[in-house]
Amino acid sequence: MKILISDDNKKINENLASYLEKAGFETISAYDGEETLKVFEEENPDLILLDIMMPKKDGFEVCREIRKTSMVPVIMVTARGEDFERIMGLEIGADDYIVKPFSLEEILARIKAIIRRISFEEDKSQILEYDNLYMDLDSYIVKLNGEVIPLTKKETEILWTLASNKNKVFSRNNLLDSLWGYDYYGDTRTIDSHIKRLRAKLNKYDHPSWDIETIRGVGYKFEEKNEK
Repeated sequence: MKILISDDNKKINENLASYLEKAGFETISAYDGEETLKVFEEENPDLILLDIMMPKKDGFEVCREIRKTSMVPVIMVTARGEDFERIMGLEIGADDYIVKPFSLEEILARIKAIIRRISFEEDKSQILEYDNLYMDLDSYIVKLNGEVIPLTKKETEILWTLASNKNKVFSRNNLLDSLWGYDYYGDTRTIDSHIKRLRAKLNKYDHPSWDIETIRGVGYKFEEKNEK
């Protein structure tokens, strides 16, 4: 597995590379946002560790550019730990978000968790159809009434998790664990934010036979309606 380490701090970059190579991974490095995009295109890495505060292009810009063409796993590694920045990183398509200072063991655990989640998803059917909803998890395409809905990576994964378990209630912590692949240390408001944005996009189209319901004090579920 090839990991792109993107951090303008040379010492952090070297330490991460050395530790991950000892754990059996191949690593490549970049030291600013523009170089990260160039190396990404040339090397096609399997996972990216992406710093936010970098020269030329910051990590948010880089992640947005990558998400235009690829769903490669992205873990943001940054000293900026404010809630709104963490949520923004996840909403633009990052798979995880780690705040400095961090332990190398934690980085490795997060990487392994993402690998486990990807392996689990690859073992499942990647097509889901329910009434007017169509989902292809291989290409992250979601359609309602035949029209493509522009969902983010995490919005797609939340909808997939709920829709493939119709009428099952997921707590916010259930969804965090399922979608991030481990006992996530983030704020459960992240899930509420994603659900709010997901509903806003879905509700532009009629879907009378199903809906994403809030279970007060618990979480959310994909509910089949009697109208179907």
